Amino acid sequence: MHRPDEPDDHALGRSRGGLTTKIHLACDGKGRPLAILLTPGQRHDSICARPLLERICVPGTGQGRPRCKPDQVIADKAYSSRGFRAYLRKRGIACTIPERADQQRHRHNRGRHGGRPPAFDRHIYRRRNVVERCFNRLKGFRGIAIRYDKTATSYEAAVSLASFLLWARSVEDGL
Repeated sequence: MHRPDEPDDHALGRSRGGLTTKIHLACDGKGRPLAILLTPGQRHDSICARPLLERICVPGTGQGRPRCKPDQVIADKAYSSRGFRAYLRKRGIACTIPERADQQRHRHNRGRHGGRPPAFDRHIYRRRNVVERCFNRLKGFRGIAIRYDKTATSYEAAVSLASFLLWARSVEDGL
């Protein structure tokens, strides 16, 4: 029986390592997951950046709407694109994303019409390791590191449960 919310490919795709699933993750400054998105292994990261940011929804402690916009996005070169930077600028989100070498060459080849390079702060970029540490804690769960689940919905549920456990541990530890 095919479920309507289950993708046809079950979020499995070919990459260098065989059939894989990519977990796209947004986390807060303390390394706690805020949003997850599963895609097939061959899907490029920049395609998933907008849908991932739109999944962020953090309810506040008081009254009012949940918070849906991060203060800053720190990402690697895979997310470097003019379209994504324009999207972040339009929403008023600061970003620290290094520029890829081919983008730099293209801008230099255009001469004075190439524009200025995007702002980049190395000290802020060093905080990107918080996301990598969050991935390491998620992959500490054996079922997440080695995908045993057949369907994408059950695997996403397992990643969500592991994310919840990371949140519970952080509250318990007093982070």
